[in-house]
Amino acid sequence: MWASVAPTKTSKVERLMNLVIALLSTHGYLTADRIRASVTGYGECPTDEAFSRMFERDKSELRDLGIPLETGRVSSMDPTEGYRVKRGAYALPDVDLTPDEAAAVAVATKLWESPERIRAAQSAVLKLRAAGVDVDPADEIAISTASGPTGLLGPEAVLGKLLSAIDARQAIQFQHRPTPVGAYSTRTVEPWGVVTARGRWYLVGHDRDRDATRVFRLSRIADVTTIGPEGEVTHPHGVDLRATVDRAIGDALNGGRATIWVADGRATALRRAGRPTGRRMIGGRHGEVLDIDVGALDWLAREVTGYGADALVLEPASLREDVVARLTAQAGRRA
Repeated sequence: MWASVAPTKTSKVERLMNLVIALLSTHGYLTADRIRASVTGYGECPTDEAFSRMFERDKSELRDLGIPLETGRVSSMDPTEGYRVKRGAYALPDVDLTPDEAAAVAVATKLWESPERIRAAQSAVLKLRAAGVDVDPADEIAISTASGPTGLLGPEAVLGKLLSAIDARQAIQFQHRPTPVGAYSTRTVEPWGVVTARGRWYLVGHDRDRDATRVFRLSRIADVTTIGPEGEVTHPHGVDLRATVDRAIGDALNGGRATIWVADGRATALRRAGRPTGRRMIGGRHGEVLDIDVGALDWLAREVTGYGADALVLEPASLREDVVARLTAQAGRRA
């Protein structure tokens, strides 16, 4: 005997989100019938009257939210009334934020991003395309890349614990490794704040073990625990957290560029990514010196490491140390 399962009802928020995506994604105007057939949530209406009432309420709500809903003829040959959201009127003007405000917005954005929301938006666009709606390709690209490469971001669990400790002004202990393949060590830190820079999150605070201000990349932090009483940590006055992070990672990115030597006939991928600036002999081997834009430091370190003795980082020093650490770890595993 089969048990029947009632279908999950689409929530109002999800239905409105689907409607906005549809009205933003279309080049022309969508009729009410087209919206009912293609936008998830409206197909659950049992009658035309029920759909009409729901759609009228949703249109009013969108306008109350400040979303510029437009009406117009579907085409010169079809006088049927349709709906859309005009991109130019919907988009916000340029917003000027202070560095602290920008950092807060970046952290909040990443906290609320989730694969589930991205998948829901992707599903909505796919359903529109399947229903024959002319979707702007730019929307598919924006939705598919909205969350960014997850490897650049610290784990949400770590970030949540850090923000709680910072708010409570409480010291923390955690495991940290200086390079992606390095060994973890225990650090005791008085946390001052979390700053975003170049697509990554960084913790800034006073390292009790070294009695100095230190910056830690969140992706290399694990097992955060609070220690000591709340209110014990004093946030120093006049310390610019963003400037502190910029100074700490400035050497790592060397202004966003790296200088790498590659042996003749080797390291094809690095040659494609860089610009030759001259020739040089190293270790009795002829090769070229490349100037490479550092788009992702971890990627570049992995790439250079993969070529072994055929590639050598000349600048910056931190990238060279990262590659050496990776090569040392590889040698240890093979021993």
